[in-house]
Amino acid sequence: MISNSIASFNGLTDDIVVYDNGSSDGTLKILQELNVNLVEGEWSGYGKTKNKANEFAKHDWILSLDADEGIDDELKKILIEQDLSDPKKVYELKFKNFLGTKWLKYGEWGNDKHVRLFNKNIIWWNNATVHESLHLPAGTEIQTLKGFVIHKTAISTEAFEDKMRSYAMLNAEKYFLQGKRFSSKKKHLSAIFSFVKNYVFKLGFLDGKAGFDCARINALYTFLKYKNLKAKTESAD
Repeated sequence: MISNSIASFNGLTDDIVVYDNGSSDGTLKILQELNVNLVEGEWSGYGKTKNKANEFAKHDWILSLDADEGIDDELKKILIEQDLSDPKKVYELKFKNFLGTKWLKYGEWGNDKHVRLFNKNIIWWNNATVHESLHLPAGTEIQTLKGFVIHKTAISTEAFEDKMRSYAMLNAEKYFLQGKRFSSKKKHLSAIFSFVKNYVFKLGFLDGKAGFDCARINALYTFLKYKNLKAKTESAD
């Protein structure tokens, strides 16, 4: 999967930095055969690790993508032609998110976009262990670009559920450290609201079975997040 992501950058840059934190699935062997700047280091949470990886880039402008993300030809053309003379501008990219082979056009992942192109001298990631975000100084201008990031988030429904269970644990830890506490009512109501919002109000049902699975698993993630927060809170008391 990562080889497809890297191939999508051909002709875009002379500096592709890949930060690996101990993969054991053959990724390193693949990367060693590609024209990338491979950096091996420890995992410090999503935000801190991304900032650490950015330090190895030789250019000031960062296109920050995960191993399961690549770019389509339209976005590549836009990026090649983009004027990057203003460091106070950041660029928002639209995402095509896939569950297996299904492009989810509605629900949680419909109309999905994120700032992923920025100047590292004035923009950086916060230190969140999960669901990290960029620190954007006052006066930052956000411009949305044409084209898409292709995000192959999980090869199957089962893989996606495992991923979200892991995220629920990490987010519960983040909430606990931030001083947030458990609410039994919120655990159940938030999960129900998540499903209804994504499957009904955001038209996730139009994506068929994949849309249902996405809404169901996101609701499960919400439930487990508060369940794990409860466990942490009770163990600390």
